[in-house]
Amino acid sequence: MKHAAGLLGFIARFAILGLALAFVVSLLWPASGERLRERFGLASAAPTTLPAVAAGSTEPTLSYADAVARAAPSVVNIYANKTVTEQALRMYTDPLMQRLFGGMPAGPAYKRREQSLGSGVIVSADGYVLTNNHVIANADDIQVLLYDGRVAQAKLVGADPETDLAVLKIAATNLPVAHFRSHASVRPGDVVLAIGNPFGLNQTVTMGIVSAIGRQLSSSSPEDFIQTDAAINLGNSGGALVDAQGNLVGINTLLIGKAANAEGIGFAIPMDSAKKVLDQIVDTGHVVRGWLGADYTFVPVAADSGLPAAARGVLVSEVYPGGPAAAAGIQPHDILLRIGKDDIADPADLRRHEAALKPGSRVAVSGLRNGAPFRLSVTIAQRPSVLPDSSSLDG
Repeated sequence: MKHAAGLLGFIARFAILGLALAFVVSLLWPASGERLRERFGLASAAPTTLPAVAAGSTEPTLSYADAVARAAPSVVNIYANKTVTEQALRMYTDPLMQRLFGGMPAGPAYKRREQSLGSGVIVSADGYVLTNNHVIANADDIQVLLYDGRVAQAKLVGADPETDLAVLKIAATNLPVAHFRSHASVRPGDVVLAIGNPFGLNQTVTMGIVSAIGRQLSSSSPEDFIQTDAAINLGNSGGALVDAQGNLVGINTLLIGKAANAEGIGFAIPMDSAKKVLDQIVDTGHVVRGWLGADYTFVPVAADSGLPAAARGVLVSEVYPGGPAAAAGIQPHDILLRIGKDDIADPADLRRHEAALKPGSRVAVSGLRNGAPFRLSVTIAQRPSVLPDSSSLDG
């Protein structure tokens, strides 16, 4: 027993002596331990490299300054001036008379100048600028302030109220042109930047994400919109919505504000749609769209039907009397599955297809009526600027 205790004591003293020696060696030769581990194949893993940080900061730097620098020069401020005629009114002192009759003229009508603020995007080197129609509507004088401080007089080339787009032309040289990107590659969740002239503060950048694509603000409109939560304020209208690389993906158009109990719901016209409008206005001065003469909705699918929830095709909800669909024999409650050579995905898809067709052309439309297949030929008409009153529609 004494022999075992003596052996353990000897081992303990030897271990303590070894640790003390290793400590002294590590103090005198700090790299010796690493060299020994490498010699016996026990080298430690390489240290993880941390992202570069800005001076005086402890967090990695993330900036969209390069994207802004690429896109901002093509964004302009627009000042649209118009003359407004107003009539001064003398109000009744009796509250009841005032409620019944309002006021009475208190002298001759007078005119005053009114200025609306907006933004625009330079889309060609020869001076074409895209903006919103509501920014320049009824204006008799349009001034454009360029990024470099130059001011140019703008001429209205044409406008399309349905998409709320207008095309201006300015006479200037060395114009910075926006870099386009197809909105087909834009996905919900992508980072986007809105650049414009809110409240006359000159060029301002806000950031958000793409909240959704393919939004329709009118059930009868063929256009779709990009929804974003990037802040769009008064004066941002007509400005640029760009991606994280500075490519133009849309033209900002409107914001659903807090008056509607909404927060962060803005819309932009996708560049695919805006480019088609631009090309038509530059070529002809106006936009022509095809029209089938019917309204559609989604095909209803019962929860227990066994069919996929996103069934293809559209259900015809209304047919305009005297329109192309009525003349061809399309009826309410028909299910349309195919137009021309293309399958119909949903109502928005069909509206885009019909809008792209040339008025006067004929197209085959096929689908189901009471479960039986049918096929008809429809002569496309030009979409009217104001659709007929829905009260005149067939049942």
